[in-house]
Amino acid sequence: MIPLTDTVLIVGHGSREESGNREIRDFVQQWRLRQPGWRIDLCFIEFAQPSLHDGLLAAARGAHRVLVLPLILNAAGHVKMEIPEAIEHARDHCPGTEFLLAPHLTACDETLAVLRRRLRQAMSALDMPDPTTTGVVLLGRGSSDRGANGEMAKMVRWLQEEGDHELVDLAFTGIAWPRLERVVQRQALLGMRQVVVLPYYLFTGTLVQRIHRQVEHLRGQYPQLRFACGEHFGFEPEVFGLLRQRVADLLAGVPDSRLPCDGCRFREMAHDMGHGHAHDHGHAPVPARAEGQAA
Repeated sequence: MIPLTDTVLIVGHGSREESGNREIRDFVQQWRLRQPGWRIDLCFIEFAQPSLHDGLLAAARGAHRVLVLPLILNAAGHVKMEIPEAIEHARDHCPGTEFLLAPHLTACDETLAVLRRRLRQAMSALDMPDPTTTGVVLLGRGSSDRGANGEMAKMVRWLQEEGDHELVDLAFTGIAWPRLERVVQRQALLGMRQVVVLPYYLFTGTLVQRIHRQVEHLRGQYPQLRFACGEHFGFEPEVFGLLRQRVADLLAGVPDSRLPCDGCRFREMAHDMGHGHAHDHGHAPVPARAEGQAA
């Protein structure tokens, strides 16, 4: 149980597709029902409201402490720079409130469990063919951050080591390479008869919808192959469990070696290269909210 003076703030990415933002809101509402007595707020990094900056300030009203939980799979610029800088901004405006930042969801056993379940479901849709002739493609959002791409590569390796599929590959929807079409071409040349595409996304959105369209196109391009496309993570129990563990770790003071000092090293590098985020948002100081008052 967390103190009534604490606020848990979920930070979602946000999507141009409103159905994706609605899924995130539904997810947070489900978590509120699972954690009665907790004050759980939500904000978005982009494309949806409330914004990250406004969400932090609102979460601080009447709170002695704000526990910031990025609802994000991989750590790139949003996690390493934007969220920590927004927290610094909120600290300046709310000096009486402590802000604690949890790590993102990360490549871990829990995310692996979701992927393995999605893979089993896709294999069932293919009438359980021989996994040695079924290629697997983990498809995620590419990044200019090699660490974020590396986390996905780790998940690919774990999937291969934990199963019987001889060919498990990584592909990206943008920014990084290879792309899905090239990986499927390679798997076809290597003699795969079926291909399972596993989207590495938490919620739906424009990119997830594009993935399903791409798989339909590939079905016409490779009539000799059978394709199955998995679903995004959504409301899996492992995701709820990871968030609860993040809260427990923050309350216990467990240090996070993956993002030391609120990501300050990464922000310093960005500032040195001229990519710092300005704090001229013009927010007025936030008035205190009475204890127990609803957000």
